[in-house]
Amino acid sequence: MTIEHAELLLPGPAEALASLLDVPFPEDGLPLLWHWCYLLDRPAQSELGPDGHPLSSAAPAGRRRMWAGGEVRTSGVLRYGEPATRQTEVLSTVDKEGRSGPLTFVTVGHQVLQGGKVVVEERQDLVYREPGTTVLPEPGEEIPAGQGEWTIDVTPTLLFRFSALTYNAHRIHYDRDYARDVEGYPGLLTHGPLQAIVMAEAAGGRGGDQVFEYRLTAPLFDHQGMIVSADGGITAVRDKFGRQTAAGTLRSAK
Repeated sequence: MTIEHAELLLPGPAEALASLLDVPFPEDGLPLLWHWCYLLDRPAQSELGPDGHPLSSAAPAGRRRMWAGGEVRTSGVLRYGEPATRQTEVLSTVDKEGRSGPLTFVTVGHQVLQGGKVVVEERQDLVYREPGTTVLPEPGEEIPAGQGEWTIDVTPTLLFRFSALTYNAHRIHYDRDYARDVEGYPGLLTHGPLQAIVMAEAAGGRGGDQVFEYRLTAPLFDHQGMIVSADGGITAVRDKFGRQTAAGTLRSAK
């Protein structure tokens, strides 16, 4: 089943994201991945689960949802002042047995059309796993940001604002008591999409004919900081102790 969302792309959400990241407003249209602030699902309050995340037939009851990675391919730039449509469908659902218990892998596909043409093609990889306490490795000494690295101060305010901007009510990002006492996390979880956006930004993701592949390799919590690096099209996120939490590759689609 394909679900469609359509709206006029106004500059407001892009202005808000630029302010959040402390980067200039992109006058010429949406940079790579900035479409995640548009064409959003807005479920009724009654359709949310106890974790704040929308209930879904693709999501096994009682499992933790994790955004594992994906790929975004652009063939142009989404423009302000023009309508756009997002078409979404679940491409596959696969059950597997992992070391920590049963896992369900869900692949979701999106297409964003503007002016009758597909501008963005996207694959999102989601994982649902059993609840359990997250144990982090013992931190070593802090490793200051090096030349060319971008330090982002991860605060509850930043995470709340990004949740609001993307209409993400998942409580692990802003409700510390819930994240700790119910989900077993040691802090507020930094959004996977936020890490992907800053990696694409650091690598020069402007849209046009580009492909961005990314993986979220470890959870990142608010007290760990966020430091972004890019070397050509290779980009990554690490915490302030040097532990990598995400990796991405930007290349030309031609």
